[in-house]
Amino acid sequence: MKIVLAYSGGLDTSVLVSWLKEKYSAEIIAFCANVGQEEELKGLDKKAKETGAKKIYIDDLQEEFASDFIYPMMQAGAIYEGQYFLGTSIARPLIAKRMVEIAKKEKAQALAHGATGKGNDQVRFELAAAALGPDIDIIAPWRDEEFRTQFPGRAEMIQYCRDKKIDVEASAKKPYSMDRNLLHISYEAGILEDPWLDASSATHKAMYKLSVSPEDAPDKPQYINLDFENGNCIAINGKALSPLAVMKKLNKLGGKHGIGRVDLVENRFVGMKSRGIYETPGGTILNFAHRQIESLTMDREVMHLRDSLMPKYAELVYYGFWFAPERLALQALISESQQNVTGTVRLKLYKGNLITAGRKSPFSLYNPEIATMEADPTDAYNQDDATGFIRLNALRLKVAAKVAASRK
Repeated sequence: MKIVLAYSGGLDTSVLVSWLKEKYSAEIIAFCANVGQEEELKGLDKKAKETGAKKIYIDDLQEEFASDFIYPMMQAGAIYEGQYFLGTSIARPLIAKRMVEIAKKEKAQALAHGATGKGNDQVRFELAAAALGPDIDIIAPWRDEEFRTQFPGRAEMIQYCRDKKIDVEASAKKPYSMDRNLLHISYEAGILEDPWLDASSATHKAMYKLSVSPEDAPDKPQYINLDFENGNCIAINGKALSPLAVMKKLNKLGGKHGIGRVDLVENRFVGMKSRGIYETPGGTILNFAHRQIESLTMDREVMHLRDSLMPKYAELVYYGFWFAPERLALQALISESQQNVTGTVRLKLYKGNLITAGRKSPFSLYNPEIATMEADPTDAYNQDDATGFIRLNALRLKVAAKVAASRK
């Protein structure tokens, strides 16, 4: 039997390599995806093999992550429950996609992951795998009572590694957990499980990795120009950049000015609420700028239709339905809506704030001659027509008011 394991080199996955190999008498193929977490990947090959893995894949997926996952989601303007930019959610289908590809290449019978049985990631990994590799089995040790009994905590894992002579540098448990990728960093669990804790206080300043606090941001604002073509940012300050380069540049700019911090309590797909802290500097800027150029170029009814679908799209990403037919159908509509979303947005970054300083487009639907409060030289709008427009829209309100009055 062959098992492809999502591998990070940490304590949990080091234990899993050995445990899975023993329990299933299997050949373990470890897989580590570089999606911009900037964690130390050096030495993982040797470590995985010394732990018991037959083979390891370490793949840089950052370009694909930016162009095929982050950018399409940004076109949709998707934000889960009005606050969460879906940083962790959107990375999982890409990781699962590559795991399925490796499983097919290696003729593996199963995929394995170390996601907790209480979280969203187990759902996201497995739904993506079901869509792309329906005949591949899934092994989720944290949903295995035998595994949980053997490893009720970190102490048992550390002892297991000592007994097996597995080299892991397991430090004392952090006061919170962290997940990083190109789009964001999330912090949760531990001390953050108290929703009354002020994570923005100076006491917790060291927690943040991508951004300074707004109080510590520069006292002078910075102006930047973002060029868009068909709904995608293609240049910053006139310099053409790939989606990956755009994300990296905006992360630095946003982080410098304290942009993109969010503290929220969200509803997990599995049914419970959880508290999380997020840093999404580049994604926050990109989402805001995209909306500004849309405001100039997108038809009203198309925008309102797309906006009505935003919560559903965000929910699909959060729940793990990236490869589901309904998400693909929504994406086709969204892609069509972006055909004229082209132009430039000028933003002012200042102490955690994003301020629009201008927008322009060759496909602008804004006509100052029609919109002006002065005399309209185009005669495109006759103000007398508004009388009938209002009268017709008011008709049902008048009828309803009279019916209500008759019932008193």
